[in-house]
Amino acid sequence: MINDPAAVFFLLACCVAIALALEARTRVFGALGSALLGILGGMLLSNLGIIPGESPAYDFLGGPAVSAGIVLILLTVDVKSVAKAGGRMFAAFTLGGIGSAIGASAAALLLAGASGDETWKLAGQYTATYTGGGVNFAAVGAALETSGELFTAGIAADVTLTAIWMATCLTVPVVFAAGRGGLRANENPTGPYTKGDVPVYTGDVIAKGHEGVGESGSAGLAPDRDQIDDEGPTLHQMLYSSVGAIELADLALMAVIVLGTLTASDLLGTLLAPIPSVLFLTTIALVLAQIPRVRALHGAGVIGNYLVLLFLASNGAASVLANIVVIGPPIVYFAAITVGVHGLVIFGVGRAVGLDLPTLAVASQANVGGPASAMALATARGYHDKLLPGVAVGLLGYAAGNYLGLAVSGVLRGMIGG
Repeated sequence: MINDPAAVFFLLACCVAIALALEARTRVFGALGSALLGILGGMLLSNLGIIPGESPAYDFLGGPAVSAGIVLILLTVDVKSVAKAGGRMFAAFTLGGIGSAIGASAAALLLAGASGDETWKLAGQYTATYTGGGVNFAAVGAALETSGELFTAGIAADVTLTAIWMATCLTVPVVFAAGRGGLRANENPTGPYTKGDVPVYTGDVIAKGHEGVGESGSAGLAPDRDQIDDEGPTLHQMLYSSVGAIELADLALMAVIVLGTLTASDLLGTLLAPIPSVLFLTTIALVLAQIPRVRALHGAGVIGNYLVLLFLASNGAASVLANIVVIGPPIVYFAAITVGVHGLVIFGVGRAVGLDLPTLAVASQANVGGPASAMALATARGYHDKLLPGVAVGLLGYAAGNYLGLAVSGVLRGMIGG
C-alpha cells in the first residue's frame, strides 16, 4: 500500500486527469461527469488497497485545499444569482431536513435492539449531519455525550454514505433527464443533442448557455469566443477555462486573496464561535468578488474547480467499503436508512410539488455534506445559478441541523428509552 502523502496526491491527481479525459472523449463517461468519475476512481484505489483510507493528503484536501477552491470559485460568482433560485432552494432544503429526521427516526425504531442503548443519540446525530453536514454530527454527539466507540463507528458509516450519496446526486439529474424521454414543462424539452461524440443535455440538467461547455462530456472543451456573450464568460465557462492567459500578477493576487481570506475567516471563527468560519470565508470572498480587478482575474474559477475535483477524489478514497465489517452492519444500516428516506422525501415530494432535479440535488448535498458539498455538486454539474443559494442553505444547515438533531433525540429517548 502506498502511504506517502506525495504519492497519494499523485494518484489522486491521476484520477482527476483521467476523469476529465474520459468525460471529454467518451459518451458514457461524459454523461457521468468528471466529479463522479473522480470519486469512483479514488474509491477504487483505496478499496483495492493501493492507497489508504486515511491520509494527511485527504486531511489537507478536505481542509485548506477545498476552502481555497471555494474562495476561488466564489470570486467568479454573480450575487444576483441568489434571487433567481433562493426560494426554491430553501424549499428543497427544508424537505431534505424533514426527510432526514423521518429517516433517522425510522432507523432508530427499526434498529433499537441492534444498535444498543444509545440508539436515540445516534438518531439525533444522523438527523443533524444529514440536515447540515458533518460538523453537526460532532456538535450533537458532544452535546449528547455519545460514547467514543459509537461516535467513531457512526463517523465511519457517515463518511461512506456521504461519498455514495454525492455520487448519487451527481448521477440522478442526468439519468432521469436522459431516461424520461422528455422533460417537464418548466424545463427545456429538447432533450440531449450531440456535440461531436458527446451527448450534451439542455434544460435544467446543464445550465442554460453552457451547452457544449464544461459538463457532461465536454469538460475538456474550452469555450469558443462565440460562446462568450457581451456580458462576459459565464461561471461555468470560467470553471473549465481561464478564458484568457493567466498572468503572474493574477496568480500573485489570487494567492494574497486566498491566504488572506483563509486566515481572516479562521480568526473570526475562533473569536466569534460558535459561528462557523466558513460563513466568514463565504462573506469575505463574495465581497471581494464585487471588486472589478478581482472579478477580472484569469484562472480563479478553473483553479478552484480543480481543487474541488481533487477534494471529491479524496472523498471517494476515504470511503473504504471494508470498514463496514469493522464498524458493524447495524450502524451502516442506520446511516443507509436515514439517507435513503431523505432521498425519497426530497426527490419524491420535491418533484411532486414541481421542484427541478438540479435544485433538489444541490439542496440534498447541502443537507448531507454541507455547503462545500453543495458547491462541489453545483460546480461539477454547471448549475451556476444554484451555487450561491446552495451555499446559503448549507450554512443555514449548520444551525438548523443541531436544533433538529437535538429535538429528534429528545423525542426518541422518550419513546425507546436509553
